[in-house]
Amino acid sequence: MSYANITFNDKNYIKRWLQKKRLTSAMQLVKTLQANTEYLCDFGAGNGELSKLLNSNYKNSNIVCYEPAPILYFEAQENLKKTDINIISDINQIKNTFDVLFCLEVFEHLPEQETKTTIQQISTLLKPNGIAIIGVPIEIGIPALYKGCFRMFRRFGAFDANLKNIFSSFIGIPPKERPIGEIAPGLRYHFEHVGFDYRTLKKTIQLDFKIIKSTTSPFSFLGKFLMPELNIIIKKT
Repeated sequence: MSYANITFNDKNYIKRWLQKKRLTSAMQLVKTLQANTEYLCDFGAGNGELSKLLNSNYKNSNIVCYEPAPILYFEAQENLKKTDINIISDINQIKNTFDVLFCLEVFEHLPEQETKTTIQQISTLLKPNGIAIIGVPIEIGIPALYKGCFRMFRRFGAFDANLKNIFSSFIGIPPKERPIGEIAPGLRYHFEHVGFDYRTLKKTIQLDFKIIKSTTSPFSFLGKFLMPELNIIIKKT
């Protein structure tokens, strides 16, 4: 099943809406921060849906769509074939640095070492005054509970849809032993979100970056207590 079919084209209306809203929420942050938008990067772009939105909203910007997993890279190629966006699968092909870098729905899939490597790559790709917007799911507390119920309805008993893991995530102690597979040869990957803890990611990010702001999606005023997505805005220290 394609990435688009389990996200933006999911059969559930609410999930489709939430997936699209997380993209527009992240884009809106750029306007709020009044950031320069000459060079933009969609890092770990999936099927390139964010890149397409960026292309529509920032017509005079230079946009790079970076996706290292071949199966997703080809989806992005198809999705963006009517644009002039530069689509890249090898990070060494990226020659410029960026004013704004988006990294949405990536870190929850990365094992520990890959997380550290990706943070270093983002640091290298940002201009001195550039910002990165890191979008991740909230998988603890109440969001873990309602997400878990939704997953149980679809695939009861799976790692992300069993009562033990849902309850431990709900009380703020997500399972530490997460299944690791490969999305492509040599690209280790957590396919399930359960076990991801944004609090741990923030501590790792703060070793290299200053966190300017954190906000939730789809509604920022409801906060991490209820909302399913978190955007972390970071800047080089």
